[in-house]
Amino acid sequence: MLKDFTIANMLDMTQTIAGELFQGKTYPWEVLPEIGDFIVKLGKTLDPDEYDYLEGDIWIAKSAKVAPTACINGPAIIGKNTEVRHCAFIRGKALVGEGCVVGNSTELKNVVLFNNVQVPHYNYVGDAVLGYKSHMGAGSICSNVKSDKKLVVVKDGEEKIETGLKKFGAMLADHVEVGCGSVLNPGTVIGRNTNIYPLSPVRGCVPANSIYKNKDEIVTKN
Repeated sequence: MLKDFTIANMLDMTQTIAGELFQGKTYPWEVLPEIGDFIVKLGKTLDPDEYDYLEGDIWIAKSAKVAPTACINGPAIIGKNTEVRHCAFIRGKALVGEGCVVGNSTELKNVVLFNNVQVPHYNYVGDAVLGYKSHMGAGSICSNVKSDKKLVVVKDGEEKIETGLKKFGAMLADHVEVGCGSVLNPGTVIGRNTNIYPLSPVRGCVPANSIYKNKDEIVTKN
């Protein structure tokens, strides 16, 4: 049921500095149009003893490790003890939490990554929210635009919500594991503690505490 995929049921708000962004909203995708402006607002409040400011509305924690080959465009915040590895491409509107890994050739755009998220190898994450300790395996991506360019509808069985969004990557709850090479299609929402098998094409809502093998075989974890 779609009520299972609210912010309250998916995300631990103590594990992000973006709590204010989610206030007053029901579903996590409602924050997508506001991420960029929120980063600029939040960045101006960050402690300069803890964060360096770079031209273009970029704030990088002094404890973060950023490879010299990484490209970071603003607005962006890179959290404490986060690692941005070689050839990562942060296109802007990216709020990356504490203790995260943004790996080689990974691309981020218009995203909120909660603390301890890992997108470590060849991932594309656009117009998405990734919950605490979620992990995307090598080569897994968030497809954020439908091939017919129509607005994204979130569906769970017969229930559906018109989002009004053309760009909608994926919403991952806390502790989600996405297998290598999987494609999360526009409008994908995955509940807490769920595992996605490698090479899976995923669409729609996947319940919490489950294992997604394919669209016809989703089993509850023991």
